[in-house]
Order: sequence, then C-alpha cells, then structure tokens
Amino acid sequence: MAVADVRLLGEGFSPAEELATFTSAHPEAGGIVSFLGQVRAEGGPGAVEALELKHYGAMTLPGMEALAATTQARWVLDGLLIVHRYGVMHPGDPIVLVAAAARHRRDAFAAADFAMDHLKSQSWFWKREKTARGWRWIEPRPDDHRDLARW
Repeated sequence: MAVADVRLLGEGFSPAEELATFTSAHPEAGGIVSFLGQVRAEGGPGAVEALELKHYGAMTLPGMEALAATTQARWVLDGLLIVHRYGVMHPGDPIVLVAAAARHRRDAFAAADFAMDHLKSQSWFWKREKTARGWRWIEPRPDDHRDLARW
C-alpha cells in the first residue's frame, strides 16, 4: 500500500507546488485527480470577508489519517495527498487539497471524491465565516450529507 501524505496546517500552502511534488513522486500513475477547495471570493452585501476553521487537535490529524487509510483500503492507489488548513483565511486562500494517484483514472476519481465527501461532512472542523454583519457558524448542508450517504 502506498504511503499517504496527510497534513494539517496552520499556515497557507501553495496548491501548485504541492501538486507538482505529488505528481513527480508518482510517475507510475496513469491518472492523478485533485480537488482544491478555496475561500470563495463573492461580491455583494453578504460577501465573505474571512473564513475560520477551528479544530480539536487530539482528533483532527488522527481522524484525517484514518480517513486516508480507509480511502487507501477501498481503492488501489499509488499515492494519496490530503492537506487541510485551519485558522483564519481570506477569499482566494486554499483550504483543502486532496489528490489521488492510481494506475487507472476511475480509482483516482473515486478516491478523491470519497475523501472530500468525508472531509466535508464528517470532519473534525468547526467553520465560521465573517461578512459585513459579523461572524456566523456554518453547518454542513443537506447536500453534503446526501453526498456522504452515497458511500
């Protein structure tokens, strides 16, 4: 089984550099699929000025590592990358990067999708956003739970 690279970061990261490093480490892969989640840059009166992710340290990284192991057990992967931020972020800042490398594209697509659905709905993060009206907590949407139920 390939070793997963799972990281929880309190500072920013470069998605392009992360993906370039991951890709070069897996030349045997026939497909590499990635997902980048970033803070939305919206206009208007309800625009997000900042996003904050809080987490419980004793559970977050071990939970992410367990998710990686579950993902790797379900699909034949050459590599898996999960990088997730916490702290205060601003529009355009990357939040999460998931990449899966596999000999065959379907395994890579499914693994990345599975990992993201779990990070979005069953994660160890509490999310709030700041708009002109102040801070408000954000809960997973019903669509997030439906996505998770597919698995």
